[in-house]
Amino acid sequence: MSGHSKWKSIKHQKGAADAKRGQLFTRLARELTLAARQGAGADPDTNYQLRLAIDRAKSNNMPTDTIDRAIKRGSGEGGDQEQLEEILYEGYGPGGAAIMLQAVTSNRNRTASDVRSTFSKSGASLGEAGCVAWNFESKGLITLEMDPQKAEEVALLAIDAGAEDVKIEDTYVEISTLPEKLEEVKKKLERESAPISTAELSMVPKTTIALGPKEAEQTLRLLDLLEDLPDSQKVYTNADFPEETLEKYRGEG
Repeated sequence: MSGHSKWKSIKHQKGAADAKRGQLFTRLARELTLAARQGAGADPDTNYQLRLAIDRAKSNNMPTDTIDRAIKRGSGEGGDQEQLEEILYEGYGPGGAAIMLQAVTSNRNRTASDVRSTFSKSGASLGEAGCVAWNFESKGLITLEMDPQKAEEVALLAIDAGAEDVKIEDTYVEISTLPEKLEEVKKKLERESAPISTAELSMVPKTTIALGPKEAEQTLRLLDLLEDLPDSQKVYTNADFPEETLEKYRGEG
């Protein structure tokens, strides 16, 4: 597994920190609201993005009434009509790695100021729209935590169902698909009782850039700071991190 994929594996394992920071439910609620606001509407049977968001919220133990409120807010039924908008920020981290931040905000100026300040203080540079997005493509991404001895069996099931690629790192399995194949692969794994942790649409880099230890550590710190921003939804990079830096990062969890 490359240093880029392993970073995602470690980040997933450390994901419980989101809940400790009190941001997880906020992010999930925003995701539900935005998914319900899309053209497919508030019916999860016809809105696959909403169905994914509901599954993710339930897997993180979000209360049903909280899920319902977020969906109603997006469909216009809720009393809270806060205007949320999605904004994509692009730039370069220390060492030149591409970074994309998906934000959801009700205050564009506040969010832009927070993002710009975080990039600047971290020795990174915020770029123009489109400066790095060309190097990323939308993919379906499924992750699982499971017995390593059964991982190969799940990998074969996923490939048979139409998955493009499978990466295995110890107990962590990452399956990538074409966006339109995500639901089909997910359902196939569910029918076989595979322990799915997450299933989502993600931005995956077409090419990665190898970083030295110093730049890798600075970039990891920057990614964590960006993910901690109140309006941050998802952060992507094409950085490929050295093994020793990732082990140190793992120990900081």
